[in-house]
Amino acid sequence: MSRTRSVAGSALGVHRRSFLAATGAVALAAGIGYAARPAEGSAATTSGATTGTALASSREAPAAPLAPYTRGTTLAEVAAPRGSSGYRRLGDGPGWQRVVRTELADARSGRAARRTPLAAFVHLTDLHIIDTQHPLRLEYLRSADVHAWRPQEALTVHGAISLVERINALRGAPVTGAPLHFAMTTGDNTDNNARSELEWFLTVMSGGRITPNTGDPRHYEGVQSSGLKQYWQPDTATRDADKRLGFPHLEGFLAAAIREVRSPGLNLPWYSTVGNHDAMPLGCYASHGDTHLTGLAVGGRKLMGVPAAEAKKLQRAIRKAKDPEGVQFREFLKAHARAMRPVTPDERRAPFTPADYLKAHLDPAFQGPGPVGHGYSTANLEAGTQYYAFRIADDVIGISLDTTDPGGHYEGSIGAAQLRWLDRTLRDNKDAYAVVFSHHTSESMDNARPDPARPDEARRDGADVLDVLGRHRNVLAWVNGHIHRNEITAHAGPGGHSFWEISTASHVDHPQLARVIELVDNKDGTLSLFTTLVESSAPHRTDFADLSQTGLASLYRELSLNAPGARPNLAGAPGDRNTELLLKKG
Repeated sequence: MSRTRSVAGSALGVHRRSFLAATGAVALAAGIGYAARPAEGSAATTSGATTGTALASSREAPAAPLAPYTRGTTLAEVAAPRGSSGYRRLGDGPGWQRVVRTELADARSGRAARRTPLAAFVHLTDLHIIDTQHPLRLEYLRSADVHAWRPQEALTVHGAISLVERINALRGAPVTGAPLHFAMTTGDNTDNNARSELEWFLTVMSGGRITPNTGDPRHYEGVQSSGLKQYWQPDTATRDADKRLGFPHLEGFLAAAIREVRSPGLNLPWYSTVGNHDAMPLGCYASHGDTHLTGLAVGGRKLMGVPAAEAKKLQRAIRKAKDPEGVQFREFLKAHARAMRPVTPDERRAPFTPADYLKAHLDPAFQGPGPVGHGYSTANLEAGTQYYAFRIADDVIGISLDTTDPGGHYEGSIGAAQLRWLDRTLRDNKDAYAVVFSHHTSESMDNARPDPARPDEARRDGADVLDVLGRHRNVLAWVNGHIHRNEITAHAGPGGHSFWEISTASHVDHPQLARVIELVDNKDGTLSLFTTLVESSAPHRTDFADLSQTGLASLYRELSLNAPGARPNLAGAPGDRNTELLLKKG
């Protein structure tokens, strides 16, 4: 394979991306390129790309020579808890060092002086933008499992905006200083497949004003104003379960949480991958078209509490996928209809279909810096698919997969037709390096339920995807989320073809991170993938009196640290955080 070009500057000192922008050809180099028609594997060019119009570009390239940029990354500092018990406050802590991983190739001396950047991008995943007042939420499972509801959930919009602000503040890639080409968010962008959440997510990413409130425009109507002691009641002196653990009394918290906020939107192109919480109500029920559940979603009754025994029974059915179409869930809600509390009805809480998801991404109101559709195209809409390919840089392509199973359940799989498309796309682009994106990890793709729209098509699991990726020498990485944990795995394919699987933590659970990934040619027969984690821009230290947009973003992080039952291992081991991942050059 001939891969002599890169995003680095030329010998004349004129940065190539600046030249492309000046000539109107930046669409290809910035990752706009093409979106392959999933049904046929042919090119479906984004509107405007055929004319050479620069629909979007990364921020202006820094002047050569490029220099590392670590400010605002976890190399510089990380939020660190104070104390070891009770409600812990956060402060500034030392950064995480970079770990060199050599499972797939040896690290050769002098490579830092030789390296040439190929591409750099930001990976976001599992934002879980939550409409906390939605009538179909499962907060009441907390009576059986403390993990089922998190005290920080009313602040997901604030936290996501603060993450966007951090990405915008990065002036270059941490190791090479190269410009960031794009951002990719790999699913569970929403939490409950609600139109309100989809609108908020798209506005966070593309820019604009958001009022994170549904129902009564005057006040909050969810579990945190219910008076029920199993939830944190921030505005009252109620001695609830969380206050007994040290959570504060914050008068005015709920009014502040539903006030209008503003997102600047990302200042570089961004792409979108679908997750199970985007595809199905509650992330697990294949219940689109169920008029009863839709009626409850937009209606005026909300269940907020059930006995622990009944909560445990429902949770067990969800975890073991005993009710993938939500039949038992519908009967459960009917049985508890008298216990539901009145709330203000709101049509914005209706579930969205896969077609609605695509149309929303294609809406010009959410274009931001582009590309049109954020990877999705009218070809996806016509074919009823949610996977595509796109050009990242001269010699690098990206491939976004749909690993959600329309048959129900939160674990994933892939249709046989999509797997063939993946194999064909990699083969047709064998002279370009490839980065594959999906929501699910290889180990969480074990769901064999048939797609109701394609009942005769076999579903393929994570091992099948690994087999296909391992057969193509151009695959560098499989980047995903879903497990809410930083985890990096080395995969050695047949014939010595190897790649890295890079899973990034969520932005709803502590430590709330995103990841910058840099692809580098070491000019010695090896490649390096540098991964660097970043936090949101919100200050580490919180001020309980500060209920501003920024203050709430800080509180979002601290509440997530203290959420009862929060898993302490989501940051991963040092080798899953800031790394240099070596590969043999194909």
